[in-house]
Amino acid sequence: MSAPHANPARGRVGVLLPLDLPAREVLSYARRAEGLGFDQLWVVEDLGWRGGIAQAASVLASTENITVGIGILPAGARNVCFTAMELATLAQLYPGRLIAGIGHGMPDWMRQVGSWPASPLTLIKEYTTALRQLLRGNPGPENGRYVRCEGVVLTEIPDAEAIPPVVLGVRGPRSQQAAGEVADGLLLAEPAAPAYITASLNHLGPEATIKAPEIVTYDAAAVDDDEEAALARVRAGLEAIGEPGWAAHIDPLPFAAELRAHRAACRSAREFARTMPAAWVRDLSIAGTPDQARAAITARHAAGATSVVLSPAGPDALTHLDSLARVLTP
Repeated sequence: MSAPHANPARGRVGVLLPLDLPAREVLSYARRAEGLGFDQLWVVEDLGWRGGIAQAASVLASTENITVGIGILPAGARNVCFTAMELATLAQLYPGRLIAGIGHGMPDWMRQVGSWPASPLTLIKEYTTALRQLLRGNPGPENGRYVRCEGVVLTEIPDAEAIPPVVLGVRGPRSQQAAGEVADGLLLAEPAAPAYITASLNHLGPEATIKAPEIVTYDAAAVDDDEEAALARVRAGLEAIGEPGWAAHIDPLPFAAELRAHRAACRSAREFARTMPAAWVRDLSIAGTPDQARAAITARHAAGATSVVLSPAGPDALTHLDSLARVLTP
């Protein structure tokens, strides 16, 4: 029997299924996350690792109540009609337990497989529009520049209340504005400090058609009674953030200029993360004692996140999963 999930009066708290977790441990990790009381478990699809839909289906079949998020399916990788069929099937079999994340995909990977479009923004808008219509049993929209599914209708669709939200895992202002136009919300990759959440919500724009968007955030996380031990463990998850691709995350921070200067002065990403001031580590992760980590989660919910997803830091994912669960109860 699963443990009761945490108080719904607070925002939802999820956990990420680590990319490098051995396949033989995936289902036990998922069942443990559910038993500990996490609201959501998110699976990752990165080129060369594990497929997002296959993981989601397996986790849903092996658990009872936990919501499973797919973060993310690159729009250029799959025909939208077949993606819609896969998601509709999962939503019928496991109603109310699925969230679908769609994104551009990493440009280098997508170019490597010949699927990077001339206009990623056009593709993701056409793709998301078509996907949401198909999941509702409506005919596919008029053929666009990239997406061709005009008149296609899915025979098997979930009940209206079980249609999975479609969130866009995107960083840039224009792409986030597109989420406000065509999607059910945003998936914000780590680090998702409150200032970044606020900036992203502002990008959804006044013309957003969504009324109560899903805002899902990822953050590297470590919880320990010894604050310094937790901060030390989470630093490895912050190595990449000084690179140009993380500008959207960094720009809203009050210490953005100092962070960039620190990165420029370091010889490696590892040195950058290891020598980062502790105050920055606290802002850029969910780390520290249970009370400190809980406060960081609360701050993200206050900034507008509906789901805060913890990415376990450290080599022993199952052990650290138990420690992260300490944030679920005061």
